[in-house]
Amino acid sequence: MGPSVLFALLALLLAGWMLTAWQQQRRIRALERSKEEIQVEETLVFDFLHGLGEAFRETIKSQDLHRLIVEGATRVLDAHGGTLYLTDRSGTKLQPAFLSKGCPPLVPVPGNILHQAASTPAALDAFLRMHNVKPGEGLLGRVWETMQPVSMAEVSSVPELARLRQTALGASSVMAAPLLYGRQNMGVLALANGAAGTAFSPSDFVVFKSIAEQSAFALYNAIVYSEANEKKRLDHDLEIARDIQRILLPDESPRIAGFEIAGLNIPARQVSGDYFDYIHVDDHRLGVAIADVSGKGVPASLIMAICRSVLRSQAVANESPAAVLQSVNRQLYPDIKEDMFISMAYLVLDHAKGAVTLARAGHDAPLLYRRAAESVEPVKPPGMAMGIDSGSVFDRVTNDLAIPLERDDCIILYTDGVTEALDADGCEFGFERMTQAVRASASRGASAILTRLIEELRNFVGAHPQNDDITLIAIRKT
Repeated sequence: MGPSVLFALLALLLAGWMLTAWQQQRRIRALERSKEEIQVEETLVFDFLHGLGEAFRETIKSQDLHRLIVEGATRVLDAHGGTLYLTDRSGTKLQPAFLSKGCPPLVPVPGNILHQAASTPAALDAFLRMHNVKPGEGLLGRVWETMQPVSMAEVSSVPELARLRQTALGASSVMAAPLLYGRQNMGVLALANGAAGTAFSPSDFVVFKSIAEQSAFALYNAIVYSEANEKKRLDHDLEIARDIQRILLPDESPRIAGFEIAGLNIPARQVSGDYFDYIHVDDHRLGVAIADVSGKGVPASLIMAICRSVLRSQAVANESPAAVLQSVNRQLYPDIKEDMFISMAYLVLDHAKGAVTLARAGHDAPLLYRRAAESVEPVKPPGMAMGIDSGSVFDRVTNDLAIPLERDDCIILYTDGVTEALDADGCEFGFERMTQAVRASASRGASAILTRLIEELRNFVGAHPQNDDITLIAIRKT
């Protein structure tokens, strides 16, 4: 083998080695670039997740969270734009929550809007921000309905996107995913690249689905936080309402010659639809009222407050309970809704004469305890609830009833929260148990009657929650 051949072989080996070294260098540089890209992508994903986590260190506004999700996903996947649609309260449609700048339209756009957009871009923006998506409508509606994510490198099969493909508004590739958490389908997150953009890769789609999952979790948590904060605000408002209502109810029983009086109110909720009051009629008379507004909670308590104001304005210097109730009904009737009414019993104690006069507006019949016979019987003067009739019938059926009392006789006023209290088996406390408790305690005075009734009620209902407001007034002739 001659020197020239050896030289050629060496040159060939050297060239092969250099080529191999050059290819290795290219692979190394490609791997380094790939590693850098992966590290950048990991950093972006970490920043996105970190941003979602930080958002809940403080109460975040919903619009800020929506922007964070869309802009974060767009940045991580280097998309031209993104959009977030969320399910409305009825669960029947999607509403646009955030649309980033540069995101191609992903819903069907009417031709007249596209025509306007050519000269007035704001027309398209206004349409997209106002347009709701129905189940199955367009790409977003189908993703929401099927609850399946999609990645499309070619949009020719999507009519609403295909028609815009050759325009400045067209999308070249799209990814969309439902926002699912547990059994809740909260909406759709979508990213898109414009006509000049590159198609999303399979690895992009994997990252995008993970982002959608984390976004759904963040949105669910935002709902929970929002509801918790709203409940906290409502509880605070109810606490204020309860304090106001406490001011409206008597804080102590009046001292009146010839009578012993005791009263109490136990609301089923934070505020009560029951009402009781002691009203100074004149120097010789005291009015005692008990009422029950249909319904519970805040609406009933508001009607109760109005009723108290009207009653107090009409009771002064009026010795006829029936005339007072008639006047109160006429004033309240125009302002009470059809499905609401007020039952009331109102009596006037004349401590100069030792007399009692009662009128009843559809309220539970007061109990009369006779000390001599140790008997308990209901007192039932006629009358109908207030707020049902403007006055033509109410005035005719509501009349005064004088009740003669002997020493140690008692009158007990109450609301149906007493007789209709339920035990764990759904049985009512009832009229008979109430009369037995009154008979067993009346000889010890008005306060003893209330104490015995409440003890009997608590023993009867046990751990069963109170289902209605409870109000009691006991009056004893001394």
